Amino acid sequence: MNDITTNFWDVLLWSFWFFIWIAAIMVWFRCVFDMFSDRTLSGWAKAGWALVLIFLPWLGALIYLIVRGKSMGERQMASMAQQQKAQAEYIQQVAGSGASPASQISDAKALLDSGAISQSEFDALKAKALA
Repeated sequence: MNDITTNFWDVLLWSFWFFIWIAAIMVWFRCVFDMFSDRTLSGWAKAGWALVLIFLPWLGALIYLIVRGKSMGERQMASMAQQQKAQAEYIQQVAGSGASPASQISDAKALLDSGAISQSEFDALKAKALA
């Protein structure tokens, strides 16, 4: 019974250290990606941070988070806002919102002429465009 308990605690301890290593590696990569994606840093500053992150990986990542953590979050939020804006523009472009009623009716007429939609579907699209 004592051997089983010891094995259990060994597995639990190894699982803990494994989690710590994975988390530390993720933080390190996040710092490296942020450093190279930051357009405000000069080439020399990037080279300096790269040396610190390579030769003192865990301490370097901790220093990077302390020094540049706030701007790191701001850059990530700005990037997410830009991606959301681009996605919204793409959805509007694909959905055709903002198109004139005449172009919507001509598109529906082309679909009717090709046989893709029926006359009743064309009438519904026409009424929607004119509404």
